[in-house]
Amino acid sequence: MLVLEKNALSEEIENLVGEFGKDRSALLQILQAIQGKHKYISDFAQQEVARMMDIHPVEVNSIVSFYAFLYSEPKGRYIVRLCQTISCDMSGKEEVAEAVQRELGISFGQTTKDKRITLEFTNCLGMCDQGPAMLVNEKVYTKLDPETAVNILSEIK
Repeated sequence: MLVLEKNALSEEIENLVGEFGKDRSALLQILQAIQGKHKYISDFAQQEVARMMDIHPVEVNSIVSFYAFLYSEPKGRYIVRLCQTISCDMSGKEEVAEAVQRELGISFGQTTKDKRITLEFTNCLGMCDQGPAMLVNEKVYTKLDPETAVNILSEIK
């Protein structure tokens, strides 16, 4: 079955390369399309993209590892990112972080057992005057306190 999946993925990547082209400028679009369908970009997918675009696999991996919005490992349905800038630190981020970890039963960098929620720190969300700030998928929450953060998580659990 794994062979069939790899063949299907290879065919999919071949179609993407045909659609977007083999030029390096198409690499990001191809990777985003793979992630859009599979929710992450596996090592096998990275190898296949490199092979079909005639580039070194390190180039593909460097793009996947550089951009925070590309994932080489599966993530949860919801990705919760807590801002870790100094302004959020000064506004009470540590208490929010502790409450969020306690509520989810995981640490930052982990995904819940049901694969529903991944918890991460992120750099500036651009809400420095409204911290602590948290991003849940594409939605921004500001001026958080521990109770508000836990209530937000309760809605997506």
